[in-house]
Amino acid sequence: MAYWNLLIYKTQAVLSAISRKVPTMSIFDKKILNYRNLESNLKIVKDKIGKPLSLTEKILYSHLEDPANQDIERGASYLKLRPDRVAMQDATAQMAMLQFISSGLEKVAVPTTIHCDHLIEAQIGGIEDLKRANIDNEEVFSFLKTASAKYGVGFWRPGSGIIHQIILENYAFPGLLMIGTDSHTSTGGGLGGLCIGVDGADAVDVMANFPWELKCPKIIGVHLTGKMKGWTTPKDVILKVADILTVKGGTGAVIEYHGPGVDNISCTGMATICNMGAEIGATTSLFPYNCRMADYLKATSRSYISEEAVKYSESLLTPDKGSNYDQLIELDLTSLEPHVNGPFTPDLAHPISKLGENAKKNDWPVEIKVGLIGSCINSSYEDMARCASIAREALAHGVKSKIPFNVTPGSEQIRATIERDGIAQILRDFGGTVLANACGPCIGQWDRKDVKKGEKNTIVSSYNRNFTGRNDANPATHTFVTSPEMVTALAIKARLDFDPTTESIKGADGKLFKLSDPFGDQLPYKGFDRGQDTYLAPLEDGSSVRVEVNPKSNRLQILKPFEAWDGKDFKNLIILIKVKGKCTTDHISAAGPWLKYRGHLDNISNNMFLTATNSENNEMNKVKNQKTGEWGGVPDTARAYKAEGLPWVVFGDENYGEGSSREHAALEPRHLGGRAVIVKSFSRIHETNLKKQGLLALTFADAKDYDKVQSSDRVSLIGLKQFTPGKPLKCILSHADGSSDEILLNHTFNEEQIEWFKSGSSLNRMKELQTAYNNDTHLIICF
Repeated sequence: MAYWNLLIYKTQAVLSAISRKVPTMSIFDKKILNYRNLESNLKIVKDKIGKPLSLTEKILYSHLEDPANQDIERGASYLKLRPDRVAMQDATAQMAMLQFISSGLEKVAVPTTIHCDHLIEAQIGGIEDLKRANIDNEEVFSFLKTASAKYGVGFWRPGSGIIHQIILENYAFPGLLMIGTDSHTSTGGGLGGLCIGVDGADAVDVMANFPWELKCPKIIGVHLTGKMKGWTTPKDVILKVADILTVKGGTGAVIEYHGPGVDNISCTGMATICNMGAEIGATTSLFPYNCRMADYLKATSRSYISEEAVKYSESLLTPDKGSNYDQLIELDLTSLEPHVNGPFTPDLAHPISKLGENAKKNDWPVEIKVGLIGSCINSSYEDMARCASIAREALAHGVKSKIPFNVTPGSEQIRATIERDGIAQILRDFGGTVLANACGPCIGQWDRKDVKKGEKNTIVSSYNRNFTGRNDANPATHTFVTSPEMVTALAIKARLDFDPTTESIKGADGKLFKLSDPFGDQLPYKGFDRGQDTYLAPLEDGSSVRVEVNPKSNRLQILKPFEAWDGKDFKNLIILIKVKGKCTTDHISAAGPWLKYRGHLDNISNNMFLTATNSENNEMNKVKNQKTGEWGGVPDTARAYKAEGLPWVVFGDENYGEGSSREHAALEPRHLGGRAVIVKSFSRIHETNLKKQGLLALTFADAKDYDKVQSSDRVSLIGLKQFTPGKPLKCILSHADGSSDEILLNHTFNEEQIEWFKSGSSLNRMKELQTAYNNDTHLIICF
């Protein structure tokens, strides 16, 4: 059956390409792949600028709404863009579709897809876990399915695979500008697209045919030379770049890889590198069009795209010679050593030769409890084949994984292909459990049983993110991220102080052997097996489809508009919490078991700031109610303030809101009565999310002023009537002893974003503009 699915799929793709004078963006789309128009737009900008352009600039400027009149200044101006498509995963799509429904529009304006990958918990194995997820999440999946049918959205059912792998296999292409409601949307950069993670409100803007706004990014160039060898993999490139730039070094910038070393990396390897760019705060990452991408397009039945792309390679899809980068990193692949990064942060890098020593020095558990490979960053055919080569050699010597070894295929296509080619069975023989084609443990969807919560332990994964409690909700779990090959090797000894590049293993016969360098085909020589058909195309006319939300549901909730600004300064705001240290979106709005409430704003708000550290007592989820003096949980205290009509403010540290694109981390504070978030610095996506929901996202003009803030202060924000771009706001900290401090707060609001604040949210503002447009149209018709 899988063979016939593949044959039909390939035949349709070929016939479709032949029948079109101009190819479409994918076999599922009607929108054409119009490189000619993009080239024409770019020429307008290039003639105006008169200098060589990077690949990032070419893709951005060719998608400008008004290229002739757009102001362009890196790091300063806001670009008005027209993305080619929108992609959403099921956890974020719930809120995005609820917002789109409230807009009153009949159909999405651009090609859009929803991918069911976040709500499947890893427990037993792929088949069992998927069956249980379909039952547990029937209400949510039904809502997304019917909403997709009604509003013209493609729907990938549970079991299809992870959004980023599906996009790479079917939708990404060189020169694409795509936004996705997940921070790892950047994976598409491995196929030469500019694919950017956003919040649901941004997605709604684009689906509603409004231009998408992005601050013109700075560009960090990574010049690659040499060729990887031995145990070094594409994952080690981004692990090293994370070491160089840190978790905030890419903020406000696109990471653009170039140089002769690029051609020595597979297309899926480039996707791996781009995926984890989210961990260094980058807007996105990408590679220039090359032969590796052409090979992948051909393998995924999209030769017609590569045939078009080659015509525009120089003008559109590669950087000009002499293009300028704001920062340049030189990286020699030949000398790059395998890395393992962690724990608790993805930028704490250790060459494998130093890992054991560093672990012992820092008192990290050296014994590894679980090994995990796959997920959206490292689940390609090449990844699985190379891991199987290690497992096969170990089995030949009578040894296998000493620990639970979980394997997450990235898509149904990958699962079906590795099953057909015997790779999955080798990994099972090695001791592996093949999980569902879903995110699973990578995002905390893991019913882990082998350790108790609070028990100090180590796990090693090929995932992208390793913040505290990220994978198993256990703050004592030390998670290290590395390549899937290294995870597989470490699982044999189950120790961090094992270096497979130099050390030997004792076989079942008592003899020592050393693992060979991993190897595997980049692409399956038999071609991909598409597996089961899991895609539902949108209806041509969805007007008859009914989308209903049960008012008594605890999973879905119709949104109510946030109140507009009352035109007055904010005075005597209570401080809900002054956060100390790292505060990711996981700290603000935890995932894992809370994912089930992503469509119900009030219920999910009960997870707000659960794992953020309170500077007043160095504890999590324990703050003082400044009215009663009682200590309580953060969400409970916020609800108490809201019930009394007492608006509040949050203070935070550096790179506040790093990590996931999770808009709930902005929606929840707004819903529970927050008015402003004041920090030393923001991550890009979260800062925009706060603005979109009508919150003031502000930064200390002097970072040392953070130390002036006392949890018992009352906070006044002065000058809101004169709120304008580039002009700081005045903040008065009124201390409990009667003294006060006056400080300045900076912001990055532009004129349109200030209107979001005044209207109460960007969605409110969008409705105002629609109403004004409809009224103007009515007047014109009447006239």
